[in-house]
Amino acid sequence: MMHNQTNKQILVIDDEENIRQILSIILTDAGYGVDIAADGETGIRKVGEKVYNFILCDIKMPNMDGITFLQTAGDLIKHTTVIMMSAFATMDRALETIKMGAYDYVQKPFHAEEIILVLKKAEEREQLRRENVALKERVKEIEQNFEFGTMVAKSKSMQAVFALAKKMGQNDTTVLISGESGTGKELIAKGIHFNGKRSEGSFVAVNCGGIPETLLESELFGYKKGAFTGADRDKIGLFEEAEGGTIFLDEIGEMPLSLQVKLLRALQEREIRQIGGSKTKKIDVRVITATSKILEDEVKKGDFREDLYYRINVVTIKLPPLRDRVEDIQILTDLFVDQFNKKLGRDIQDISPGAMSMLVKHSWPGNVRELENAIERAVVLSEKKIILPEHLPETMGAKTGSRRIDDLFEGFSVKQAQKIMEKRLISRALDATGGNRTKASRLLEISHPSLLSKMKLYEIHK
Repeated sequence: MMHNQTNKQILVIDDEENIRQILSIILTDAGYGVDIAADGETGIRKVGEKVYNFILCDIKMPNMDGITFLQTAGDLIKHTTVIMMSAFATMDRALETIKMGAYDYVQKPFHAEEIILVLKKAEEREQLRRENVALKERVKEIEQNFEFGTMVAKSKSMQAVFALAKKMGQNDTTVLISGESGTGKELIAKGIHFNGKRSEGSFVAVNCGGIPETLLESELFGYKKGAFTGADRDKIGLFEEAEGGTIFLDEIGEMPLSLQVKLLRALQEREIRQIGGSKTKKIDVRVITATSKILEDEVKKGDFREDLYYRINVVTIKLPPLRDRVEDIQILTDLFVDQFNKKLGRDIQDISPGAMSMLVKHSWPGNVRELENAIERAVVLSEKKIILPEHLPETMGAKTGSRRIDDLFEGFSVKQAQKIMEKRLISRALDATGGNRTKASRLLEISHPSLLSKMKLYEIHK
């Protein structure tokens, strides 16, 4: 009875004609496409002409034996499953071929069922290998979606931001990045630059709201010697410094109207003129801008030029605030703990459920920057390898308490002090475990019934 066609191609290499004929019949009947070769040299020629799924190769052959065939074929058969055939006397050499990359061996003489079974096992192995490769590729793809430059996120909103930013890196389109303060606008701009075709060029960042109006123009465009009092030499502006690369104009909404006109001309004409200069200079600079203001409102108020707005707003990347992507808090916290462990020489291993609950519930007006600062503070304050609620800022509801003994106890009663300390430690353990009494009892090194008894005694309701 004929088996279903597998469309798998097999090359049989053996110097014994009867073996070649038997295998050809067995394998053809099983649905394989079969080619034959009488020695290793012929086998080398055939694998150079055709890709095989499997190779059945004898070890002991004239002209070129099986081991030499494996060595000589090299990359030609790196995607092919090789099964060696050996007599009892060559078993040691058969094991040697497995070290060289062969999948298995079959001992001569063999039954037809043995050959088919070994091939089926090899097919299953190959199927698993392909699935594993596909899975690894998928995991890699997912991980890449979670990362962009130095940023990490798993929320759908940020994955969409990362996908758009990656596309923007491959062209010179002017990009406007909008979002509240602390959402990571500069990090997105850096990601676009360093993951794009201008990555070899300079990335020059300037905060338009952080430089006085009188100095911003000279910073951007430079000046000629003698252009104004104190200009005792020529100065290259930031646009020229960014030649071949990217200039990032942060808080573009803070730029004065008088300078907006000159920026618009630079963007339209792709050229600049230094203060006091008589000639213009062509520039090859990619411009990325960012704002925490709503520029449409600034245009309506007359504080931002409409023509400049349309010039910089070719593609807008909107960064959502942290409070709208709570699912990113855990992954960001892990990132910051790792960063500050390295920076501060600490070894924080975990963050307690109570502390994580506070992080998730916080509104984060300062966004990711505020979270970063909170984690740095917690890493500094933590005395052990875990971040507890008391290590977080009081603005998040943390009760840090005073460490001075006089603030804890009055008088000199050891019994009273013991009760106060027990109550504080129990409350602290329950906060650290998110109210899990079993885990809290383990931290406190007391029995679960004992914990319940003390909670009742001290009127602790958590």
